[in-house]
Amino acid sequence: MQSETNKGAQDAGTNKPDNGSKLTDFAIRYGFLALLLGMVLFFSLAAEGFAGPYSAVFIFQSVAITGILALGVTATLVVDGFDLSIGSIATSALMLSAYVMVVWEMNAFFAVAACLVMGAFVGFINGILIVKMRVPDLLATLGMMFLLIGLQRIPTEGRSIATGMRLPGGEVANGKFPPEFLALGRHRLDFFIDNLIPLSVVFLVVIAVLVWVFLELTRHGRLMYAIGSNERAASLAGTNVNRYKIIAYMISGVLASVGGILLSARLGRGDIASGNNLLLDAVAAALIGFAVLGAAKPNAFGTAIGALFVGILLQGMTMMNAPYYTQDFVKGAVLVVALVFTFALSGRRGGGHT
Repeated sequence: MQSETNKGAQDAGTNKPDNGSKLTDFAIRYGFLALLLGMVLFFSLAAEGFAGPYSAVFIFQSVAITGILALGVTATLVVDGFDLSIGSIATSALMLSAYVMVVWEMNAFFAVAACLVMGAFVGFINGILIVKMRVPDLLATLGMMFLLIGLQRIPTEGRSIATGMRLPGGEVANGKFPPEFLALGRHRLDFFIDNLIPLSVVFLVVIAVLVWVFLELTRHGRLMYAIGSNERAASLAGTNVNRYKIIAYMISGVLASVGGILLSARLGRGDIASGNNLLLDAVAAALIGFAVLGAAKPNAFGTAIGALFVGILLQGMTMMNAPYYTQDFVKGAVLVVALVFTFALSGRRGGGHT
């Protein structure tokens, strides 16, 4: 009888609220959002004009392209993969769209279609290399990255593409970027603020919602999460693991090409060096997404918030005249902090509950 009483007392003690555990849970769930809010307040006070509408425009424009690429990375992370080729796919789409319109003198529809097909094809090849040839994902997509970086430079011998440029054969490229294509990257919508919402941001929001719905609310998305969690168990349950992995890399390739299209439309030329930082920023946004609301997994909502975080950080540092060479260091430091929120603290929480 006494032993049963002691056991009941121990159980009651076990169920008592643990203030330390509650604090850890709160830090995991809301710590990153608090960090985001604190950063916005800091830049608003320290950088003149940061809180103004025109600063918001620049943030939204940078967030749109980074966020779309990061959503593609998220799709591969869900199946326990990784895509290092997104930046090169985006710049390849930028160069391809410019080549189609300026050199081949075709319309915007063919330029966009060619870029989307290219992105899907590259993603398909990445998937085949990984699931059929058993090449590790990092090596396969790294090899594809270098291949595309070289391939996109060959037609123009490393020069950017613009109307009136002289091609390697001596001909002059007389094609132009159609206004409807340029509108994809430059047009602003009149919503709450007069003509200050870039159309590219609408693309980001729509794509983010579609990716979130697909991953969180559909059977296919749940199967992809199951593959990422335990590939062998998913296979034994009858899931076509290889097919879903290939689909994930095709999604990544298509979204990277969309980002390249928007960048091309914003610049109005095929700038060979304009996508140098796309890979790092997109990867940072996708990984930061793990820390948003304590998700501890790849997710579309967290990725979108991560892209916003990167955009605010870079805009704030630029307006404070921070040296360009410090920006990658700061991004890396923030990424480390976000991953600490995700993995170190969640590990402590898990340990406290066992």
